[in-house]
Amino acid sequence: MNLVCETCPVRDSAACSVLTEKERGTLSKAGRTRELERGELLFAAGDEEAACATLVTGALKVTSYDADGNERILALIHPSGFVGEMFAPFPSHDVVALTNSRLCVFARSEVEDAINRYPQLTRALLRRSQEDLHAARQLLAMGSGRSANAQVGALVLALAQAASNSPCHFAQRFDLPLTRGEMANMLGLTIETVSRAITSLEKMGGLKRNGARGIELIDPARLEDAD
Repeated sequence: MNLVCETCPVRDSAACSVLTEKERGTLSKAGRTRELERGELLFAAGDEEAACATLVTGALKVTSYDADGNERILALIHPSGFVGEMFAPFPSHDVVALTNSRLCVFARSEVEDAINRYPQLTRALLRRSQEDLHAARQLLAMGSGRSANAQVGALVLALAQAASNSPCHFAQRFDLPLTRGEMANMLGLTIETVSRAITSLEKMGGLKRNGARGIELIDPARLEDAD
């Protein structure tokens, strides 16, 4: 499916936002839209045909596996995020859809050509990669030296920020892209401990659950100060 930049919900926040309308139109002709269902691979570690992509809607996880086959979630990708390893012969990690997702996908050669033609795109992608690296480090740091309530509260707030359309505030209502098991995986906790922590945070008045995945933030400060 061809790209339609005019109605793209991340046209003002993705790396391509630095391009002029004409430049963006030229770039869009080289890409295509791809739809992923939850659990579907965008690409796998070692995939020589791996493409590059900007996430338009949904959420992705970047994962690796240890020698025993246990999954380790290394990073989360949210709308306007960019995925693709430009300077390696093949990707080092799997990228998997956490929810039904839509992406703008480009062959790696097309992105390489674009960054050679548009220096401003190179800077935007570098800035995006630095922001994503910082976010990944913050997520990994949540899993050590804190109580379960504090870890889960911090993760919920990070997901609320990612679901927001503004960097200045959290989304008040959103759906968790992660299952309890995936949250436990990220934080080094058990599923039961994560469930108890969410219940505790709700009783404290920090949040309200709406169904299996829905979250309403009631008092973000209570999540920030959870112990």
